[in-house]
Amino acid sequence: MKNEPLVTIVSPSYNQAGFLEKTILSVLEQDYPNLEYLVVDGGSTDGSVKLIKKYADRISWWVSEKDNGQADGINKGLQRASGEIIAWLNSDDFYLPGAISSAVQALQSNPGVGFVYGDLQVVNEAGEITNLLTYGDWGLKGLMEFRIIGQPSVFMRRQVLEKTGYLDPDFHFLLDHQLWIRLAMNAGMKYIPQLWAGEHYHAASKNLAHAAEFGAEARRIVEWMASEPHLKDILQQDRRRIEAGAERLNAFYLFDAQEYKKSLSAYWRSLRSHPAAAAGDWYRILYALFSPLGLERLKTAYLSRRKAGFKTK
Repeated sequence: MKNEPLVTIVSPSYNQAGFLEKTILSVLEQDYPNLEYLVVDGGSTDGSVKLIKKYADRISWWVSEKDNGQADGINKGLQRASGEIIAWLNSDDFYLPGAISSAVQALQSNPGVGFVYGDLQVVNEAGEITNLLTYGDWGLKGLMEFRIIGQPSVFMRRQVLEKTGYLDPDFHFLLDHQLWIRLAMNAGMKYIPQLWAGEHYHAASKNLAHAAEFGAEARRIVEWMASEPHLKDILQQDRRRIEAGAERLNAFYLFDAQEYKKSLSAYWRSLRSHPAAAAGDWYRILYALFSPLGLERLKTAYLSRRKAGFKTK
């Protein structure tokens, strides 16, 4: 690849030594030649710092110190980045081979977009693939309807990020999604149907440990949209579908946390607001409805459907 722009990858880390080495190696073993790698540790006490030091001669810069939460840690790295293209990779996520080269090529081929994103695989703690998340070319309106993009598969232009502003520390669970909406207001976005990254799904994951809080934050994002002049008109025209998307997202995370009764309530609110928004989750709704009966056949059918991933029709 000619004229390779500098790419900066930021990895925030906090007490995830069990996954951190895979994260680091997935960056360092990329085939892209012009790479800046920054690791921002929040003062881990589980051996993470020892792992970072193991690769310190191949890491452009790293620090281990207390921060004010995930957004603060990531912003610390983003603000220090000097690459033309920037991404962040959490310490329980990983890139697949060739991901960075493919993302750079996509941005060079689409000069009018501010960020590109690919598909994502989900693996369990044993490293077994349990799900494949495929997306679509959704645009700003799709993001406002809570069509979720896998954060590890997003690559941004630094110029657009600096114009937009960094992560908003007032958001803790959908901070990436709120940033994608702001980026999309300032520049286009482009979906690349390639598998670029993976994420570990484990007991300490935010979508399990804090499942009930995603819905509340989705509703806060709807309120924030109403205060943004560039979003207000779209929100007014599409409010029922946007609110249905927020409730569907709430139901999705509650379901994965096995809060089936609460998940059904959220699905019901989504269906009442805009039936099409949650229609694609019919198998999850059925499973949540009948799960108390212990129907193993239904459970087996659901698990096979789970591979379809989180999509909004």
